[in-house]
Amino acid sequence: MKPTGPIPAAFAGQDRLTIGGEAAEALVARAGDTPLFVYDLGLVAERIALLRRALPQGVGVHYAIKANPHPDLLAGIAPLVDGLDVASGGELARALAVKPAGEISFAGPGKRDDELAVAIAAGATLNAESEGEVVRALAIGERSGIAPRLAVRVNPDFELRGSGMRMGGRASPFGVDAARVPALVRTIRDAGAEWRGFHIFAGSQSLDTAAIVETQAATVALAARLADEAGAVPPLVNLGGGFGIPYFAGDTPVDVAAIGAALGEVLDARPPVLAESGFAIELGRWLVGEAGVYLTHVVDVKDSGGERFVVVDGGLHHQLAASGNFGTVVRRNYPLAIAARMREPATQTASVVGCLCTPLDRLGDRVALPPVAVGDLVALFLAGAYGATASPAAFLGHPPARELVVGGTGSTRGR
Repeated sequence: MKPTGPIPAAFAGQDRLTIGGEAAEALVARAGDTPLFVYDLGLVAERIALLRRALPQGVGVHYAIKANPHPDLLAGIAPLVDGLDVASGGELARALAVKPAGEISFAGPGKRDDELAVAIAAGATLNAESEGEVVRALAIGERSGIAPRLAVRVNPDFELRGSGMRMGGRASPFGVDAARVPALVRTIRDAGAEWRGFHIFAGSQSLDTAAIVETQAATVALAARLADEAGAVPPLVNLGGGFGIPYFAGDTPVDVAAIGAALGEVLDARPPVLAESGFAIELGRWLVGEAGVYLTHVVDVKDSGGERFVVVDGGLHHQLAASGNFGTVVRRNYPLAIAARMREPATQTASVVGCLCTPLDRLGDRVALPPVAVGDLVALFLAGAYGATASPAAFLGHPPARELVVGGTGSTRGR
């Protein structure tokens, strides 16, 4: 038997799974079938409120919509945050539908000219990833007669310790190496563009509170040094995020209160060059990850070679990360449960496998389960981030998962 991660507090302790006050079975009936993602907007709103209480006054909260760009979820989040951060022209279009362009920033190392043109025309901030991107943006701005709004994404000379995906302290396709940033800022300003500041992102999915505190202090110090060398005050310093959520056995949540208190001390003592700068935290999975549940029906239970397999109608084509195939070096189990018998004692060890013709399609590897029968509903937790849109939905021609937002004015959508 292999352990599973901790069921999020909002769902732990239930006998029969409810999401947003509705029984899982009722949600499946409302959506029409499984596989089904359910996102609880109420839990997301609570998460945002918790973060605001922890952060120093005036520090903005931005949502990185790559974590989950579902239109209904995005419409519910937009009024609760100060900015939306996008990484493609498609995400930009979704963001513009719910937020003014002045509250949208666009990152990503491979922006096409047509994407740059749309962002410039709308008035969104471009987080420039290279000198070449700045040259292209300035040329588009000159042709259109619109001064681009340009921030510089910095590749910092440090990384976020303990992060699942390191984004700094090394050669990278993301951002401009810190040593070259001051000259690029001067180029932007001299060209008559509107300089919007720095975007400094050192890593993601860290559960090390002390490391996040250390990184935020280093980020503020780096922003001050770059501003001094460039001779310009950054209007906004986006400090990135990196807050992880506990997916696996032994994982513990980050202490956002401690992070906020430490950031307050850093900002109170910040160098004079940043005295008039604004600051923001950009988060994705920490805001939405624990608010999502993936529901899938059992279609077969079989034994082979002394092992039991619970076969479901979902799989890695919807939940790639849970299968261990989305950047995980060692495969570990997300939390899962039988929705109608959440607290029933386990009597068997079984692997929960998907419907795809590949041995990679395994959502639970030798996990402890109560008795399971065909028709049971399996709930896979921590499905609110990097699920449907981060998975190979077209693989083998299976239909997309349904998605349902509850706790707000959500509707069912298939993709």
